[in-house]
Amino acid sequence: MIRVLVADNSGIHTRLLADMLRRNHDLDVVPFNSDSSHLVAAATKQKIDVLVISSSLDEQPSRGLEVLRELRALHPDIRVVLLPDSSKDEAVLEAFRAGARGVFGRNEPIELLSECVQCVHRGEIWASNHDFGIAVKALANSPTFRAVNADGMSLLSERELQVVRCLAEGLSNREIAERLKLSQHTIKNYLFRVFDKLGVSSRVELLFMTLSRGFTEQTLPRRNPNEDSDGNGYSADESELLKKSAEAGLPAAQLALAQLYLSRRAGPQDVVDAYMWYLVAIERALRAQEFIMKMLTPQQIEQARDKATVWLPKGKRPPTPSAVSSPEPVRSAQ
Repeated sequence: MIRVLVADNSGIHTRLLADMLRRNHDLDVVPFNSDSSHLVAAATKQKIDVLVISSSLDEQPSRGLEVLRELRALHPDIRVVLLPDSSKDEAVLEAFRAGARGVFGRNEPIELLSECVQCVHRGEIWASNHDFGIAVKALANSPTFRAVNADGMSLLSERELQVVRCLAEGLSNREIAERLKLSQHTIKNYLFRVFDKLGVSSRVELLFMTLSRGFTEQTLPRRNPNEDSDGNGYSADESELLKKSAEAGLPAAQLALAQLYLSRRAGPQDVVDAYMWYLVAIERALRAQEFIMKMLTPQQIEQARDKATVWLPKGKRPPTPSAVSSPEPVRSAQ
């Protein structure tokens, strides 16, 4: 049985999709009718194989893409079919960039959705000829990923580059191991070495590097403020890249962009934008905190707080979980 979680933009549509998928007796279908902030936790707790999700949730455009990015960062083994609200080329590309393995258009025959779910569960890609052509065209026009240092010397071995390319396709460690005929332990070791060489700390940051010409927020070169920069050590191109990474959902980039606006303060709007990006980053961090806390015992939570104290100013301790309140979600970044 393939365990499927369905989350559309309304309860009625969710139930209709779930009822239709239940006609296939190979699918164990679970409708999701709660707030989208609990979707990632629900997919994990219920051991979901495939998530069928709308690009809009809770009447918020692109909320589904935001959830998809969060899910892919935390649980890359869960495969996702995205139901885009638009058939425009950019909507299709955003779905694949966010990590969808299947894009099922609203105009496709609904009877094919169960076949789409089974296809994605097998590790295949589901897309119409038109949508697949869009993805191929975008891939052909994208820059080749080359990890090099300031002297132009390659930082990664050929095998490490193969692992990175597989990661960019959205493959899990197990799938990469199967493709390269290596153990999962070996793949993890390769990834750790790649993280160390490129100065990133997670699969998500590495993926952003592969999609942004070899740069992430942490590896953006610092420049003299007087040399073609915005006054904060970033060139105009680097600042734009940082903004795109923040808009794509990378919390490290969101915090860095908030700091950039705050230190620049060329006008009143910079302070507003700085606070806005702080709110976005904090909201994501609190959501991640809520998710992680569900997997920890009270003793483990206290142990983590003790460890965090080492990194805080002397005499300060992290606030207790009950004292942390989430700010009003900010969606304008998407």
